Amino acid sequence: MLSASFDQFSRDPAGKYLAGERYVHFCAAPTLWGLVLWGRPTEADAIAIYRSLPLEFLPPSVPHAALIDASRLEGGEPAAFSRVERFVAKQEATLRQWIVRLAMVRPGGLAGAIVAGAEAMLPFPHPVSIFEDVPSALAWLAPVVGPSPGPEALASQIAQAQEQASGTPALLRSLRVHLEAHLDRPTLSDAASALAMSERSLQRKLSEAGTTLQEEIAGARVRVAKRMLAEPSTQLTEVAISVGCASLQHFSALFKRVTGASPSAWRRAQLGTSAD
Repeated sequence: MLSASFDQFSRDPAGKYLAGERYVHFCAAPTLWGLVLWGRPTEADAIAIYRSLPLEFLPPSVPHAALIDASRLEGGEPAAFSRVERFVAKQEATLRQWIVRLAMVRPGGLAGAIVAGAEAMLPFPHPVSIFEDVPSALAWLAPVVGPSPGPEALASQIAQAQEQASGTPALLRSLRVHLEAHLDRPTLSDAASALAMSERSLQRKLSEAGTTLQEEIAGARVRVAKRMLAEPSTQLTEVAISVGCASLQHFSALFKRVTGASPSAWRRAQLGTSAD
């Protein structure tokens, strides 16, 4: 999935996610929306989530399955839970119309007991089930989501989105969103302008984060390429051109340098096939 700004997520959410300090709100497909929560979400996190949550209930969205992955949750502010409770009660008719079924993935320990208790306490108007892992939850949602790309592949996409969001400073998240949308001719000047800072300040911030603009451009190209390679019919040359590489040879060398595997080998491993 592609990291997106709020405006990008609002315009075209499918295949994208919106990242906050302790959450990811994603739309893997029109038939699957979800939240990934970690750490100890605050009331401010809940307010931010409820800014984007209504997008699930507006066209071009369709009645869909929903996933809440709370497996990394450590706790949370009571005020945040109160907001959830009020939202569910207030939006009962909307939730019934748009969400076909909801799967929740619980953490271990006390936090897991809290998640399980929340399912019993909150007045959800649709079927809800609790799971120990994301693939099992997605398998239960599959009749609504559809067969492709399958629970394991979807679980991997969701985990990657969470890893990128939770371990990435806000500046890098914003830069990566910009770069992935401008892979044809990414420049320091354009990136600095998009982030509302000087070129020198951006270079300094990148150095402090242990990276460079060229490394971020390479990473952006590979991330977009991976999403394209997940579609078996997409030709490698098409991928190379789409991510801004001058040639297939250039793309293959870049991809192998970043991932340790050629594009074809990576695709075979992901799709479980033996042919290019």
